[in-house]
Parts: sequence; C-alpha cells; structure tokens
Amino acid sequence: MMIKLLHFADVHVGMENYGKTDPGTGLSSRVMDFLRRMDEMIDFAREREVDLVIFAGDAFKTRNPNPTFQREFAHRVLDLVNLAPVVLLVGNHDLPTNVKRATSIEIFETLRVPNVHVGMDYELLQIETRSGPVQVATAPYPVRDRLLEDLPPGRSIAELDALLQEYLERELSRLAAEADRSEAPRVLTGHFTVAGAVLGSERQVMLGRDLAVMLSNIADPRWDYVALGHIHKYQNLTEKYPGMPPVVYSGSLERIDFGEEGDDKGFCWVELERGNTHYEFIPLRKVRPFVTLRVDVRGSLQPTEAVIAEVERLNLAEAVTRVIITADPESDALLKHKPIEEAVLRRGASVLAGIQRKVENPARMRLGSTPEGLTPLELLERYLQSRSLEPERIEVLLQAAEPIFRQVDEQG
Repeated sequence: MMIKLLHFADVHVGMENYGKTDPGTGLSSRVMDFLRRMDEMIDFAREREVDLVIFAGDAFKTRNPNPTFQREFAHRVLDLVNLAPVVLLVGNHDLPTNVKRATSIEIFETLRVPNVHVGMDYELLQIETRSGPVQVATAPYPVRDRLLEDLPPGRSIAELDALLQEYLERELSRLAAEADRSEAPRVLTGHFTVAGAVLGSERQVMLGRDLAVMLSNIADPRWDYVALGHIHKYQNLTEKYPGMPPVVYSGSLERIDFGEEGDDKGFCWVELERGNTHYEFIPLRKVRPFVTLRVDVRGSLQPTEAVIAEVERLNLAEAVTRVIITADPESDALLKHKPIEEAVLRRGASVLAGIQRKVENPARMRLGSTPEGLTPLELLERYLQSRSLEPERIEVLLQAAEPIFRQVDEQG
C-alpha cells in the first residue's frame, strides 16, 4: 500500500533573533514562530491521516536547550506520536559538546516513549505503520570524535576528513544493501551537507566543521526517498536525474534571517511506494515575512521624506524589516532615523532590524588610490562615472574632451 509520509527538519526551537516578548507565553516571538509552524504542519498531517513522520534533525538552536524549549518541542512530538510512528534523527545542533553526554533528543529513547524512534546511529529500522511496513535507515550528523575514537592520535585534519568520508560511504552502502533485502518501501534519512546543494542561512548557525557527502552515495535506486536535514533551503537534488529517487532537503520551517528572505518555508508530503514514490513541497502559509527596503537618496534635498514615501508604499504587517539607504555625503547629513523608524512601525512591522546607510565617498576618494599610469582621458572618465552620469552623457563628454587633451599634449 501507499504510505503517507511527513518529512520535516531544522526546527531550531530557541532561535530568538529579531524577536520580542510574546505577551501570551512570555517567550520570544521568534521562538513562537517556529512552534506555530510546527502546529500548522501537524494540523496538515492530521487532516491527511499521516502514516509515518520523519524529522531529519536539529530540534533546537543550541546543544543545551533550556527546559522550556524542550517542553514545547516535546508537546509537539507527542502530538505527532498520536498520529503515527515518529523517527527523530540527531542533527549537529542536537549533539552535546562532549561525546559522552546525551543528545538533546535522547530523552525520548530513554523514556521509551511509544512510537518514537531516535536515530542516533547508522542503522536500519523496521517500522510498522497502519498502511504497511517501512524500512527507515538513519544517518545522523557525522561526528569525528564518535566515528574515529578508536584511531591512534597524531592524524592530521585532512587525514581525519578522508577517513570520515570513507566511513560514511561504507555505512551508507551497507544500509542500502540491508534495505534491499526486503520488498518494503525504503527511506534513507540523513543530516549532513550533500555536495552541490544550494546553501542557506545554516552557515550562520553552523556548529563545528562540516563534511560534504557525494550525491552518488545517496542517489541510489535502492532507496525510494531520501529525507535530508541540515540545509535550510528546500531543494530536490535529483530533480534532473530520471530514475533516481527524490533526494530532498525539506528546509527549515521558518526563516532564520534575511539570507532566507525570498525562500518558501515548509515541509514535504510524500506518497511512498516501492518503485513509485511521489512527493510535494507544502509551503507554510504564516511564515514570518522578512522585508528589505532599499532606497537611493543621492542628490535628494529631502532624503528622510524620500525614504518615508517608499516605506508608505509597502505592506509590512508583522514583518521583520530592514532599510538600506544609499546616500551621498550631502543627503546623508540630512537623514533622520527616528521618523523613518516610526514610519516602518506604523506600517505594521514586527521589528525594525536596522537602518543601514551606505554613504558614497566624495569624488576625489573614488578615483582610485593609485591613479598613476592613467591618461587624463581615463581619469576624466573615472570622475564622470563617480558623478553617476548616464553612460551616453559620459561618452559625449569624453568625445568632446579628447581633442582638448590631445592639443594640450602636443603643445607640451
């Protein structure tokens, strides 16, 4: 039978940047953003009668989340458990700083929470769902200290990277071979970077050094679906490769920062069937908007009013907003932040992340620090470009100046 699978990742409960206190809960509004996206996703899964849930890692922002964040995440895991079996994969943000300590999601395994499987090792799970059995191979974030702890000391970083790469390739191949012994649908879930993936803002919150897995190691027809976490941008790495299983990063449930301003956020809904799997990306509707307003006020005698006029054209309802102003020294001296800030908040912005001013240096500073060797005509061209003249106008002026320079040169 077809298995209805929910795949999501990178919840990062505890992300508080650009937040303010939520009066209803006492938590950061940004923490509540991520929790509410989970709630929205759970409602979808409940309506569609999900058979299996795979969380592909990174439950929390930090490796030592506070008890309140742990409680809120646990509430939602229990909501999912009441719907279907849940696989929780260990991501890099779930790992302790000391390999002997527990991961932040290991408590579900310790308490033997029914219907929860914590993916802490490279293993193949046999999971019974109401629509039939499923094989789920877990590939948690690769940790050098755990995988290579039996090696003698004295290895270089390059040697350790090579050994870890070999270990991963060997383990992934082993898991595929084990899964191939059964006719049940097979899913590989992993939390790592795949070479060629388009990176997102995870680079800003990454913990430790990263290792890239080759796509060829996981784009294996023995899998029906590969559920990935770690990269915050949704993407299917085998979209252009017919005959290969979908190798999919579901992306994060909420935007982390302005690097994800234009990215859709959501989860994947998979119709899993041996040799005939289909999936779709489900965008979440209420993701916090991030809006950047760029305004050029060079030459303006009323730059503050010009910026406010641009702000008034935008719908900034509940948006995290930043304003980037390009100015020259004259207009910059006339800019006033307070009226701009008031205008942004008046338009409904949740938070004003900042007002950045990019001030154009005076012309003499922009001609280059080493003009030696340039001809007078080339220096004139640089000067005219620094005044932001139209290219056509610059060409006319250069043509007019050329005979003058030539005459001066001939006269010595």
